[in-house]
Amino acid sequence: MKSILAAMAAGAVVFLTSTASGTASNLVAHIDIAAQTMTVTDNGRVLHRWPVSTARRGFTTPRGTYRPTRMHKMWHSRKYDMTPMPYSIFFRGGYAIHGTTQVKRLGTPASHGCVRLATSNAKRFYELVKFRGAKNTRIVLTN
Repeated sequence: MKSILAAMAAGAVVFLTSTASGTASNLVAHIDIAAQTMTVTDNGRVLHRWPVSTARRGFTTPRGTYRPTRMHKMWHSRKYDMTPMPYSIFFRGGYAIHGTTQVKRLGTPASHGCVRLATSNAKRFYELVKFRGAKNTRIVLTN
């Protein structure tokens, strides 16, 4: 009887451990600079695909894999005339994913280096990262 109870307890521990790790999120924002798109996946499942604007000629958007370093519901760029950057998720120094009102430019390079999204999409992504946690989020910039 004791061995059956011990086996059941061991099985419960394995089940609970695998369930807990199975719910850990792997949120990824993949920014394809050549295509000017951002695809958001959670554990490999596509949640969103949005047009973005990255660096225009004369500026650079960094490539690489990053984690969010800080988040601000509203940030104002000290470098660029206090321009509003709603739902900012910073990933490398002053580079961030954030909302913009210049939605007609989405899908084309237009920024000083940040990744711009429609503000409603930036809000969705901001809320996802806040919910899942920065350490469970990766930002991948390619091409």
